[in-house]
Amino acid sequence: MPEKTFHIVSLGCAKNTVDSDSMVQLLQRAGYKLVASRQRADIVIVNTCGFIDAARKESKDLLAKFAHTKRKGQVLIAAGCMAQRFGDELKSNAPEIDGLIGTRRWMDIVDLTESLTDHRNPRTHYDLPETTSIEDTIHRVSIQGASAYLKIADGCRRPCAFCSIPLIKGTAISRPMPSIISEAQYLQEKGVKEIILIAQDTTDYGYDLGIKNGLAKLLTGMIPAVPDVKWIRIMYAYPGYVTDELINVIARHKQIVPYLDIPLQHASPTVLRRMARPANMDWVRKTVQKMRDMIPGLALRTTFIVGYPDETERQFQTLLDFIEEIRFDRVGAFKFSFEPGTPGEPLGDPVPDKVKEERLERLMIKQQQISLDINRKFIGHNLDVLIEGTKKDISIGRSYRDAPEIDGLVLVKGNFKAGQFIQVKIDRAAVYDLSGHVQSIK
Repeated sequence: MPEKTFHIVSLGCAKNTVDSDSMVQLLQRAGYKLVASRQRADIVIVNTCGFIDAARKESKDLLAKFAHTKRKGQVLIAAGCMAQRFGDELKSNAPEIDGLIGTRRWMDIVDLTESLTDHRNPRTHYDLPETTSIEDTIHRVSIQGASAYLKIADGCRRPCAFCSIPLIKGTAISRPMPSIISEAQYLQEKGVKEIILIAQDTTDYGYDLGIKNGLAKLLTGMIPAVPDVKWIRIMYAYPGYVTDELINVIARHKQIVPYLDIPLQHASPTVLRRMARPANMDWVRKTVQKMRDMIPGLALRTTFIVGYPDETERQFQTLLDFIEEIRFDRVGAFKFSFEPGTPGEPLGDPVPDKVKEERLERLMIKQQQISLDINRKFIGHNLDVLIEGTKKDISIGRSYRDAPEIDGLVLVKGNFKAGQFIQVKIDRAAVYDLSGHVQSIK
């Protein structure tokens, strides 16, 4: 009997990538073979993103394309966020979709693929169980070269008015600490040099398990278990929940890179209250100063939304002034995307797109100058760089200041092995990237 084959496409964030890799593990364990060509696959899976309108459009368009070119006998499955929340819309847009599987039913992917026989009656898996039965049998990680994402929780219990994640993924559910530490050790055995902890809100880790300061405790338990992992990176920290204990843990342990991503979303207390976000900007200022005092070389990243309903020019100026005051190393900025069904739906989308676009441009021009000024301060200094690849005698890597995919790069002349740490003396700086020459090989 010929071996069944599958092909998977993962859209959206790193959290989706972890789910995709978990499905790959389950299918391979069941005897399915992963193939690089969609045309050769018996089963095609698209792990969709449904966070904002642009992501939904990408998911819909790709599924429609795959449905239109689907060969006879090929099974097409829509998985993940958009399948969870907009399954009927996906089926209507592409009736050739054979099955849908929701955000917390990825563990049923083998059962689903084996049950699909008739695309006219798609099998769906939408329900959200509180726990999964395969916690200790499948790795909740995604290895990307010498780095790896490690998912510590799923879902979110925050009340942000603009966000659809709780509608898609349900409330926050933390994974058991021993399982996470065991997976960190597995990554160490695989030669991973950087572990990136991810969740919708890493600082909420352990709340549902009754653990106070859960992220700090997790890090304290993980560090001695993985002495060969040089970098541990924290993503998606929620404002107001970066505790003194967490700051102390980061400051004490060199393995934890001095980098923190705190998505603030805005700086005007009025706008933040409409967002149902923490609006205490004094806390932000005091906490940023405390972290910078205690953690030398700290790199801070944040995210802002422009054009939120009823955002005035004065409120937007408050945001610009705040960016100038704090001087973040990295900033991601997005135009407000109206999300039906969220708590903020009654606010509508009154700010014209032209105004949103103009504000986004002004914000990014300001931040680009700040980023360039900060980058120039590294000229003449040495940075440890994790090499990710080489092209035309130029090696490409990242410093501790750069999270994969979203931040800058460090370019080094010469061919160095991917996964290798080298020390680079910086001699040029651009808005996002640095370049230099090798000082030593770690």
